[in-house]
Amino acid sequence: MSLIRTAVPADVPAILGMIHDLAVYEKEPDAVKNTVEMLHAHLFGENPQVFAHVVDSPVAGETIVGFALWFLNYSTWEGALGIHLEDLYVRPEARGGGHGKALLRCLAQIAVERGYARVEWSVLDWNEPAISFYNSLGAAPMDGWHVFRLDGAELGAFGAPAPGSGATPTKEPAQVRV
Repeated sequence: MSLIRTAVPADVPAILGMIHDLAVYEKEPDAVKNTVEMLHAHLFGENPQVFAHVVDSPVAGETIVGFALWFLNYSTWEGALGIHLEDLYVRPEARGGGHGKALLRCLAQIAVERGYARVEWSVLDWNEPAISFYNSLGAAPMDGWHVFRLDGAELGAFGAPAPGSGATPTKEPAQVRV
């Protein structure tokens, strides 16, 4: 029998292991920079902004066979919070047992109970098994939208203070001159 539960600190190594497994599946095996310490701080630090649920199910000696890692987002049009699902992963040997669906149902229940407007996520365009799975739940792709990202050197360059401004980066800019 499976159990969906909120992650606890002892789950962090297993979650990070599955994050690495997901990176391999998504053809980015060397892209994960996260560590046990970093993930622990983000999930269980003083002011957590990231949340996780896990699936406990004894399969092939593993207790935790899947996880969902998520954070809150906000819709200016709806005027409501929502859930952004960053990662959903179920170990290959545990797939087909309803664990992914149970994790997504858990997030949907949280959204409904808390009055959130939506649960959303991204999926790689080549990941047909995931796309079929999400379609089977009634989820739909957002037509006409593309995901953009600013990271790495481009983020550093764009986010740096303007030369000669004397400005130093702060935790949250009070105002930006345009």
